[in-house]
Amino acid sequence: MRDLFDMWGNTRMVVLTAMSASLYAAILIPFKVLPIIPGVTEFRPANAVPVVCSFLFGPAGAWGAAIGNIIGDFFGGLGPGDLFGFAGNFLYGLVPYRVWTALMGDRDPIPRTPAQWIAFVAVVALASAACALTIGWGINLLGFVPFSVLGNIIFLNDFLVAVVLTPFLLAVIYPRVKAAKLRYVDVLIQPPRRSRPVQLIGLVVVVVALGGGMILGNGLSTGRLSVPGLSATASATHATQVGIGLAPVVALVVMGLSLL
Repeated sequence: MRDLFDMWGNTRMVVLTAMSASLYAAILIPFKVLPIIPGVTEFRPANAVPVVCSFLFGPAGAWGAAIGNIIGDFFGGLGPGDLFGFAGNFLYGLVPYRVWTALMGDRDPIPRTPAQWIAFVAVVALASAACALTIGWGINLLGFVPFSVLGNIIFLNDFLVAVVLTPFLLAVIYPRVKAAKLRYVDVLIQPPRRSRPVQLIGLVVVVVALGGGMILGNGLSTGRLSVPGLSATASATHATQVGIGLAPVVALVVMGLSLL
């Protein structure tokens, strides 16, 4: 993940980060008046922005998603849960370009063929699950909202908006950004890619951790599953169960992404 840090030494990448963050925040803020869970999340048509910016600007899109979400949260009231919002949205902007490159190489991220559509939907689903898992875990750990409620809402909110709007936005924007040589691959010197076997291992780890994490989070937060030795300490939101049970899963997601 060296590019996530190297980009801060590139002026154009910093500008693209600021642009991604401001665009995301500008669309998030007006919809604060349409909460799904007041003070926690709302209807977010802006959720297509981090995915589009990820495909276009790579690491700048990831940082832009995290920073833009914090700016948006400022208008709804900041709290300790916003730290997990920062991390979740960072992963939401990180997963698309990393997983797409591992799956499809240097192909443009505009789905046209059936194989490209399958890859695109899978990438959006994984990005949505990474965001939902991280935020749902953190908010439930704090004892605010059960993972079974918040995690599922975030996943559906992210996935449905992004999978519907992103292809149209990419079809219009991507060719122009590519022609202007403003994609992250044009702007930032790319570190050597991992070998194909290592990338495949990383993909398997990410897919298993995210899929299993969503199932485990729902089970722990509803009490259907429990961490051995902690059942007696379960609260109404099963915060301790979720906090301890999902922590290794989140770590596995990060490890898997580092191998891509």
